[in-house]
Amino acid sequence: MKIGKATQPRSAICTSNEDTIVVRGHDLARDLIGQVNFGDYFFLLLTGRKPDAAASQVLNATLVAIAEHGLVPSVQAARMTLAAAPDAMQGAVAAGLLGSGSVILGASETAGRLYVEIEEEAKKTRDLRAAAKSVVAGRRERKQPIAGYGHPEHKRRDPRVDALFGVSQRAGGGQRFVEIAKAVEDVIPEVIGKDLKLNVSGAIPAVLLGVGFPVAALRGVPMLARTASLIAHLNEELSDPIGFALSYQATREFEYTGVLPAEGGK
Repeated sequence: MKIGKATQPRSAICTSNEDTIVVRGHDLARDLIGQVNFGDYFFLLLTGRKPDAAASQVLNATLVAIAEHGLVPSVQAARMTLAAAPDAMQGAVAAGLLGSGSVILGASETAGRLYVEIEEEAKKTRDLRAAAKSVVAGRRERKQPIAGYGHPEHKRRDPRVDALFGVSQRAGGGQRFVEIAKAVEDVIPEVIGKDLKLNVSGAIPAVLLGVGFPVAALRGVPMLARTASLIAHLNEELSDPIGFALSYQATREFEYTGVLPAEGGK
């Protein structure tokens, strides 16, 4: 049964023969291995072109910024999975990545789409602040979250934000989406009534969009970065296990809120 329009499998990413492996038009063994770092290779795989100096610095900085942040839910899920199946690191990594939804890790993509929407609105109104206020207010009315703002720990502003903005500026990355991100931060108190500051999930798309990174792939950046962190945590789990300790802590804090059987009942 045919589904969809395509009838021929195809890809512009890679091909090979007996002598050569070609990746995005480059000889893998001759032109890429030992010639590009992994962040640049990721950009090449994704877009079909090698990043310029600005894109290289910005992308690598975002990967470093989002890879690790302690025993976050994805790490806990991975560690507890490995504790139960110590011979299946791949399953534990997958368990950690499966939580890459709209709240954790996926917020960068949501914020990036917000910025693109504001940019389109600003082209019509020629007023960036008004465009930001209009789009944020519209999302608020629809009860949609304003991703990339607010943090349970970093109340004044996530320290990674200014670090990434600094890298982008020094590297010569485009600053338009940084301006948009700051405009949203500025109008949030008026629209929402809370002073929510930028977090790393708002900074990542602001700097990446400025160097031509595709908005549809934004979620892939924290996923790729967090994979490295998960492997580090799982390697530590093998030598200094806490997976069952995390489970034990949960059972200690657990509160049953259901109905109890009647006195004397079975």
